[in-house]
Amino acid sequence: MNYLPIPLLVSLLGLCVAQRRVQVQKGPLIRTEGYHTTIWCNVSGYSGSTLQNFEWSIYLPSAPQRQIQIVSTNDPDYSYAVYGSRVRNKEVYVERIDRDSALLHITNLQLGDTGEYECHTPNTESTYWGSYNAKGNLTVIPDTLSATSVPQTLNRVEGDSLEMVCEVTKQTPYHTHVAVTWYLQKGDQSLKVISVTRDFILRPGESYKQRHGSGDVRLDKTGGTSFKLTIYKLQVFDQGDFYCEAREWIQDPDKSWYTIATKRTDRTTVNVKASDKNFSVHLENERKVLTAGDRLEMRCVIEAQNIQDRYFSVLWISNGTQIANIGHNAVQKVNVDYKVRERLGYIRFAKETDTTYVLKIYHVQLEDSGKYHCRATEHEKTVTGDFIARDTNKSNKVTINVQPVKTGFSATAITRTPSVIYNNVFELQCFIRPNYPSRVSVSVKWKFQPAGSSNSYDIITFARDTSITWGDKATNFKSKTMIIKTLSNNVRLAVSKASDLEAGRYQCIAELWHKNQMEQWVRKTSKSSNVLEVKVKPPDGRLKVNQLKRNLVVTENDNIHLSCIITNQTSPHSQFSVRWYIQKAPEKEKKLILKSNRDGVFEYGNGLGRRERKERIHAAKPSGGHYTLSLFKADVDDSGKYYCHVEEWLLDPNNIWYKVGENISGITPVTVKRPENNLQTVKTERSISVPEDGQFRLDCKISNRTNLDSQLSVTWFAQKGLEADRYPIFSLNRNTVFEYGGTLANSMRLRDRLQFEKSTNDLYSLNLQKATISDTGSYYCYVEEWLLDPNNRWYKLGEDQSGSTVVTVQQPEFKMQLDKTELNISVSEKDLFQLSCNVTQQTQDHSQFAVSWFAWKLKEDTDGIVKETILKVDHNSVFGFDALMDGAKGMKDRLQFERPSNGLFTLTIQNSDKDDTGNYYCNVEEWIQNANNIWYKLGEDESGLVTVTVQSKGSSLQQAVCSNDALFYFIFFYPFPIFGVLLIAILLTRYKTLNSQKKSDAKNGVPLLWIKEPAVTYSPTSLEPPDFRIGPGSIA
Repeated sequence: MNYLPIPLLVSLLGLCVAQRRVQVQKGPLIRTEGYHTTIWCNVSGYSGSTLQNFEWSIYLPSAPQRQIQIVSTNDPDYSYAVYGSRVRNKEVYVERIDRDSALLHITNLQLGDTGEYECHTPNTESTYWGSYNAKGNLTVIPDTLSATSVPQTLNRVEGDSLEMVCEVTKQTPYHTHVAVTWYLQKGDQSLKVISVTRDFILRPGESYKQRHGSGDVRLDKTGGTSFKLTIYKLQVFDQGDFYCEAREWIQDPDKSWYTIATKRTDRTTVNVKASDKNFSVHLENERKVLTAGDRLEMRCVIEAQNIQDRYFSVLWISNGTQIANIGHNAVQKVNVDYKVRERLGYIRFAKETDTTYVLKIYHVQLEDSGKYHCRATEHEKTVTGDFIARDTNKSNKVTINVQPVKTGFSATAITRTPSVIYNNVFELQCFIRPNYPSRVSVSVKWKFQPAGSSNSYDIITFARDTSITWGDKATNFKSKTMIIKTLSNNVRLAVSKASDLEAGRYQCIAELWHKNQMEQWVRKTSKSSNVLEVKVKPPDGRLKVNQLKRNLVVTENDNIHLSCIITNQTSPHSQFSVRWYIQKAPEKEKKLILKSNRDGVFEYGNGLGRRERKERIHAAKPSGGHYTLSLFKADVDDSGKYYCHVEEWLLDPNNIWYKVGENISGITPVTVKRPENNLQTVKTERSISVPEDGQFRLDCKISNRTNLDSQLSVTWFAQKGLEADRYPIFSLNRNTVFEYGGTLANSMRLRDRLQFEKSTNDLYSLNLQKATISDTGSYYCYVEEWLLDPNNRWYKLGEDQSGSTVVTVQQPEFKMQLDKTELNISVSEKDLFQLSCNVTQQTQDHSQFAVSWFAWKLKEDTDGIVKETILKVDHNSVFGFDALMDGAKGMKDRLQFERPSNGLFTLTIQNSDKDDTGNYYCNVEEWIQNANNIWYKLGEDESGLVTVTVQSKGSSLQQAVCSNDALFYFIFFYPFPIFGVLLIAILLTRYKTLNSQKKSDAKNGVPLLWIKEPAVTYSPTSLEPPDFRIGPGSIA
């Protein structure tokens, strides 16, 4: 059997596979530093799991190829460290709009948030098909918007003009629009006066529309940055605090406008004083043509300043006849002609508000036609308490035309309870006029139009045969309505347990039926009554919350206990929802901590952050009307102003909860402070002396600390000399990490010599081994105490410094001794003599020596004794002497130095001559090595003098000759010619010999005196100094 290829089969069947597509908000988006912004991301064309996850990343302009992960809906550890804290603090978070749509929120934009944002949606299918990410650019710019207005207090009189200027500037490098709005703050209410929109359209507020239309309220742009508000004909209503708000708008690439900055100015207080006591009166009426039996309703409105503090009486007049009067003390009086109608409830009049007086005439008659007006008289209260009538003003006249009912048949609806409180009873009556004989039957139907609805439905119908039929939608009326029908066909409805469902407009419809000649009932006519409006309102709230203010000061990690006490409530059956808020300085915005609804269900806010909210916050209700909030393990971030906001709820007659009122408690300022620093170290000063290459111990003892759970960091410092700078030699941080020295050189030098110990929790010791002279100085420790706050963050609470330990490192005692034996040596010219320098005792076995030979000689040309340096050999066996200074130039080729054994040095002088006569001695320096392998001179000593006398070989012959005159003359005078010849021959021979010797020396390259190459046997690991033997010719 052959099968079609899968791709062809899919094509034939018309199947298609959806391709995933990720879309992100089109950029670039321009936003301002410090504000909140969002970026949306949608995914479509997916299959499999319907719930999609979103992962947000950013590519910074400085590293466009490097991805920095921000936040994920799936992985709580997705964020990189640079965004971790902001994600945990909810400064950056993702809000799900739908299962495949989300918003990235950045609540406090920073300039560093500029970059390319990528939205990635992990694959939820078995294969990959489509795009899984999308990118959009966001640019964050500085907030340059400024709005300023000079804060001041202005006193004006009613009718004056008012001008205020708002300076608005911006320096945004992009094309933006500015909208400016002036507001009037009156108590807790902020009223919009007038604004110019971003499209440069003027829009007045609701309270100022009429005055703007008449030109009394203006907003003008007087310059490039100035927006002037002008109010002509000031009213007392204008009293309050004015301020200006500026908003900067930018158009996004999707053509929508977005607010990127908002600024408010300081407030200007304006006081408006009333100008006079004038008042005006006018009459208001909706219907001027009525039918007999209708209701006439008119209102007399008084316009005056400070009317709540003034007294008026109102008189109603019809066709020159007084109807009724309401005195200044609210006492009502009815004219005699209207007494009967008033007693029947057909005339009602009352004071609705301080400015409005209403007159209602039910079942108007034809004789009620005519002209109506009201007259208001102001009464002034004297010091005796009496009232004196002052000014009287009349209203305009309104003409009322009452027309007769053409059929004579009428239905009138009345009620004495047009306004009723929840759960109370209200009555409706339908009067049928006139009374008809029994052959005429009347049916009555009540209709109802719920408040806020344009549709009406039947409540109940009284048929002509006295049967009762309830309407299909009158379910709520059946159980709470009592129906009474009198013999005169009047129908009364008494509705109990009034609720919002019964609030609305009522109307009764009457139908006349009579029997025809066939004894059949036939409807003759029908009449609809006037409409009655019944208002059902909740009871006035009497909720009160304790306003007591108190200050709380607690220590970090202690608990905070707050109370919210309800001192008065509207009903014993009231239930309450309580919200706890905090306002942290310098923030003006309140933040929700916890909300408990009337059913006791808790909802946590972010007022105290997200740190273990359920574990830290405990709300309770110890008794009725008493709510408490406890915050455990308080930290300094919990400082602020706390208060509770209480809402009172009651069940209406339909078992639906409604809010009666709300109130807030007094503010409780809470200050959370850090623990007091009790860290103390032992201040004892001490001095110690140690030998070189020894060790000493530096103790750092903690005598007191703030908390046993605290962590300590300890650093030892050294100071060499009184004026030298201190430097660290060893540090132990709170995480027990060691650090040696303050520099790399110090670290390498100290690492092998320092040993740290901690014998107890309060005793830290530092041992310094192999002490050297350079270790002499003053040492002390510096201690820092760290505590863990409730947010698991370590902070330094205090610090202290111990007493100083003065350390003196002493050199070894100098014990070297030389052989002090003094010798006399006599040698002949051309012979050699040897000088010995013997170290008989040394300080250390590994000491090295520097040896110098000196000679005291008598110089004939100076007539004095001169000290000459013969030879110097330092402790490293380097030879040298300065021949130019000490006159030993003629000796350097005749010296031979040897060291037969350790501590024995010899110097041999060859071919001596008479100038070598003198007193010789050696000077020896003893050098030792310290712990840092550095050599230094410990001391020096001199040997005894060796007196050397060099004698000439021809001195005995001269004495013999000089002592015998005959021999003297025989030798020096007689044989002189022969002696001269011999002398010349000898000189010639000597000359030839010297020339031959010089050529030989030049050929061989060897001086006359030479020292053999020293044979050195030395090992780097040997502790013995090298053994040098120097032969003739090695000293040049």
